[in-house]
Amino acid sequence: MSQPPHVFTLTGNLLAERTFHHGSWEPGRTQRAKSESFQVGGKGINVSKMLNRLGAANTALCFTGGAAGAECESWLGARGFSFRAFETNQNSRTGLVVRGDNHPETTFLGPDVVPSADAVKACADFLDAQADNQILAICGSVPGWRETHFDPLRAALQRWAKRGILVADTYGPPLMWLCEQPLALAKINAAEFKTLDPSGASITASLSQQPSPWKPLRWVISDGPGAVLFRDGPASPVETVLPPRIQEISPTGSGDVLFAALIFSIFLKNHPLRKALSWALPMAAANAAHPGVAEFPNLIPLID
Repeated sequence: MSQPPHVFTLTGNLLAERTFHHGSWEPGRTQRAKSESFQVGGKGINVSKMLNRLGAANTALCFTGGAAGAECESWLGARGFSFRAFETNQNSRTGLVVRGDNHPETTFLGPDVVPSADAVKACADFLDAQADNQILAICGSVPGWRETHFDPLRAALQRWAKRGILVADTYGPPLMWLCEQPLALAKINAAEFKTLDPSGASITASLSQQPSPWKPLRWVISDGPGAVLFRDGPASPVETVLPPRIQEISPTGSGDVLFAALIFSIFLKNHPLRKALSWALPMAAANAAHPGVAEFPNLIPLID
């Protein structure tokens, strides 16, 4: 029996994140938290966290720098993540999440951090050294994507798409570029898709164009609690499925839980996209109904 492919997640904009828990808080006053916690954020880290829960072999790739980066590496190591950090010359991005009884969860993010040329080249070299037929997930924003020192990484991704499985849940300049590559799966939200086609046409009409102006094989386009549009191949129709209705506690990371579950079901279990979505969407909803990322209590059994 052949070994299942290994999954690599690439986080281009790592986050050293603290959460303050308040009974209540008001703007313009000194606030004292009841408790504090630290976690590592970034879409690829969240995807790896969910893959860990599903028992899928994976390695989280990220760029780290300074004291914040060292704290991130320590956190990942202590929690048993398999990861590879590429050292960059700036302190990793920091953020603060504030939770309280009288306000919705509020997140404050520090400035984006552009990885250095050496870090980008090290990442590209690492990808080129991996075996064929593995899975690489590009996750979230990638600051500095258009800069020339990203040329080695873009070239490595083009080579990967020819010898392995390349999937993406990203936005902005990386999304524009990746949709010109033969992605096995593009999982984005409706607002991000509209940046690809500013014509004002419906998403269904845009995805139904023949020939398509974009190269991804499969599409999943979410819209918060609204219907999810999907297409399972260039010759397939655009279909919709409704996610479960829940009482939202924190939407943070729910799209990443969805992405991880889709990767697991489609590429590790060889399920068609509709079946993968019917299993993955309830877990994304469960994530939104609980605080934290990929920490909801019960996984849904996957039936082969």
